Amino acid sequence: MALFALLSVSLAFGADPAGFTTGKAELKSAGALAFGPDGILFVGDSMGGAVVAIDTGDTHVVAASSEIELAGIDRKVAALLGLDSDQILINDVKVNPISKNVYLSVSRGRGLDAAPVILRTDPSGKMTELSLDNIPHSIAGLPNPPTSNPKAERFNPRLQTITQLAYVDGKVIVAGLSNEEFSSNLRVIPFPFRSVDNGASVEIFHGSHGEYETQAPVRTFVPWTIGKERYIVAAYTCTPLVLIPVKALKSGAKVTGTTIAEFGMGNRPLDMIAYRKDDHDFMLIANSYRGVLKFSAENLDRYRPIVEQEQIAGVPYKRIPGLRGVRRLTALDATKALILADSEHAYGENDSLDLRSFPLP
Repeated sequence: MALFALLSVSLAFGADPAGFTTGKAELKSAGALAFGPDGILFVGDSMGGAVVAIDTGDTHVVAASSEIELAGIDRKVAALLGLDSDQILINDVKVNPISKNVYLSVSRGRGLDAAPVILRTDPSGKMTELSLDNIPHSIAGLPNPPTSNPKAERFNPRLQTITQLAYVDGKVIVAGLSNEEFSSNLRVIPFPFRSVDNGASVEIFHGSHGEYETQAPVRTFVPWTIGKERYIVAAYTCTPLVLIPVKALKSGAKVTGTTIAEFGMGNRPLDMIAYRKDDHDFMLIANSYRGVLKFSAENLDRYRPIVEQEQIAGVPYKRIPGLRGVRRLTALDATKALILADSEHAYGENDSLDLRSFPLP
């Protein structure tokens, strides 16, 4: 099984990115990021209703990264762009698994007309902008994105078109919202891009709320194999953890996920990673309120499905001490993770964000 998985990954990362066009990559926004084969960066463009694949050319192999400690990363980004730090947003952070360079998706400005920027930082801290003016790229337009509504009561649904991306098994998995009646949507898009279907509508039982929901998007997820079947381990706001079989994600399908944990109300999951340590598999999930949680990723299909109102139930977890104010979490290499977090050394008007690595617990 392990050899088959290794061969699958090796073949996928040798894919020929056919269909790329060299020219200006037109982004209307830059949110969720994911890396695929040969330094290909996938960018979630919610405002444009598309996933854009960019050939970064960043393919110099580095086996392991040195420790990263970049204090005031938001101020460095703002200075590079000629702005004050309160005029930029860092939307996502991902590490190129080949080069170990760090990529950031940034909004230059904070309104709906904010300009998207992709920045690259090497382990020494040198930061440069990835020029999109003349670069090989390919676009997968999503056929049914939600309509933009800046006056919506809670949030503009168009900004939730793409909440998370992942590349696995030669496909890009896209979580977010659509304009369908069941608006929570998961799509599986073969790469290289050739066609995009409507994706599947997803419903889940929300333990804290005690009801089935179809409008809340997956906030973050990890592709995961249980036995011989590929699943999405998905986290939702307030905070169900759900198993969704990838094979069920057909165009037009209505899929019901299996809720296996409820981590509590008043909390928003931000990022998840999976890793292996001491011959066991684990996952970390960074949250807006409950901090960074660690749980075993083994035998997730053996937990009792949650189908009644419960506040804290299912998969057991432990909170990782010392990791506070985490905004983004991503894998750095086999032994370290990377976080974008509130600075540990600044308060009040001097609040800032740091980018720093830590050993996987």
